[in-house]
Amino acid sequence: MAVTTRRTLLAAPALLGAPVLLGATVAARPALAQDARMAERSAGPANAPVVVTEFYSLTCSHCANFHVNVWPQVKRELVETGRIRMVWADFPLDEIALRAAMVARSLPADRYEPFVSTLFATQNRWAFGGDPMAGLAQTAALAGMPRAQFDQVVADQALQRSILEARLAAQNRHSIRATPSFLFGSRLVAGGMSFDDFKANVQRG
Repeated sequence: MAVTTRRTLLAAPALLGAPVLLGATVAARPALAQDARMAERSAGPANAPVVVTEFYSLTCSHCANFHVNVWPQVKRELVETGRIRMVWADFPLDEIALRAAMVARSLPADRYEPFVSTLFATQNRWAFGGDPMAGLAQTAALAGMPRAQFDQVVADQALQRSILEARLAAQNRHSIRATPSFLFGSRLVAGGMSFDDFKANVQRG
């Protein structure tokens, strides 16, 4: 398989209006049956008093810093105690992040958060090494995805389109311009933050 090139998506004017990736325009299309892989990926009780949505890219160093250094405490003190439900929303900034998001969504739902956390913890090795796709495939294999399935997933144009359409919809609705960005209820806060800052935003609702 040819190594996927790292092209920015966020900076491309075509993406902001009519998304383009690998030469294919993401245009309006008839409604199709919902792909189960695009179902919500979250942690915490469905009836939590506060829902926090994180828009993130798997090649974003600020996102990695949050997940490595802040997320474990958020999970322990706010998610597992039922105070919040954390929802993850893909906002890939480049093609490598897009492929990684496709793989994450193609794993069983209970492996999503551990896989994403592993990718963030090892981001410097797999995402910024000489062959990001080889590193991604290796991590996917450790999560139980054989290479043949991996190759099929990263070539799946329908899944690619769904992720980009969801990203564009979120961008248009919430005016997202940076990752990570956090939606605390209906209030958007951009940029990484400490646990104390995160908790203060939860308390504000």
